[in-house]
Amino acid sequence: MDLELTADQQNIREAVLKHCSQFTEDYWLEKDREGVFPEDFFRSMVDAGWLGIAMPAEYGGAGLGITEAAVMMQAVAESGAGMSGASAIHLPVFGLQPVVLFGTQEQKQRMLPPVVRGEDKVCFAVTEPNVGLNTTELKTRAEKRDGGYLVNGEKIWISTAQVANKMLLIARTTPLDQVKRKTEGLSLFYTDLDRAKIDVRLIHKMGRHAVDSNMLFIQDLFVPESDRIGAEGEGFRILLHGLNPERVLVAAEAVGIGRAAIARAARYARERIVFNRPIGQNQGIQHPLAKCWAQLEAANLMVMKAATLFDKGKDCGVEANAGKYLAGEFGFEACHTAMLTLGGMGYAQEYHVERLLREVLIPRTAPVSPHMILNFLAEKVLELPKSY
Repeated sequence: MDLELTADQQNIREAVLKHCSQFTEDYWLEKDREGVFPEDFFRSMVDAGWLGIAMPAEYGGAGLGITEAAVMMQAVAESGAGMSGASAIHLPVFGLQPVVLFGTQEQKQRMLPPVVRGEDKVCFAVTEPNVGLNTTELKTRAEKRDGGYLVNGEKIWISTAQVANKMLLIARTTPLDQVKRKTEGLSLFYTDLDRAKIDVRLIHKMGRHAVDSNMLFIQDLFVPESDRIGAEGEGFRILLHGLNPERVLVAAEAVGIGRAAIARAARYARERIVFNRPIGQNQGIQHPLAKCWAQLEAANLMVMKAATLFDKGKDCGVEANAGKYLAGEFGFEACHTAMLTLGGMGYAQEYHVERLLREVLIPRTAPVSPHMILNFLAEKVLELPKSY
């Protein structure tokens, strides 16, 4: 058992940190204040070839695994970019795994290279109002028509829809009362985000203002049959192949944000002099920071274990969810502890800790809440009765 990064993975980490260093924390604070998508950062990552890190080489990617993608996304967040930087490139890195695994040769050739080249920006249209994590109850309908489907419905918390031109969309093609199992009858599509048929409304939120979150109101959107990924009615099963990588990457990002906060707090504690001594000399400052460091590193081991299992083609549901839970909780505690370390200055934007605290709430909450993860672990690991 080797718990260290390989030489290639360490090179990825160092290269990404170096690349991201040209985008300072003041850059990210400005983007957060303005609520503007970080197009220059996005374009720089495209030009450097990072968006295709986990895409097959034959479609313009690097052909590496989710482990390498996790190393990369963690470094982005750790650089000070937080979720603003990570979310700007998050979906292209993992989101098209269903196309990679279940798309036809024609679909892969048509859909994947433009994403790797940064020509297409993609959003992930799954979540709906009044449905939450109960995905089998989705209300958006895709009704069969000649040559395709007519889609109507609503989606919520859809990131990057303000700038996206493509979307990965799941909709019900067979009514729920006509299927044997709830997981049947959902179909997955990768198609154009046609703004003539989709009203995209911005959701004003606490943090990560540089990367938008939205509601989508879809009315009579025609989706060609050639844009359906996999067999009709198999969308839920196909979608599951993208959920574990998403948990891994979100967890890696949470660890990165926590590390950034602890590093900033430790630096402040070394420099801040009160009563003729640095505050970092006091155990009341040392112990909470040291505890957070240990927790983050422990969480990271579980995250990387999940990524490694996924890349080996093994079941990683338990590890991916456990890693996401630990990283989300410990990342939040690290940011909160960092804010307390800085005292009043932790509340000041110029010290950046408050931005990291606001942004770490995203991987703590999404894409699945810590409570639902504990439900999952209780059922799958402890064999307790399902509670929902």
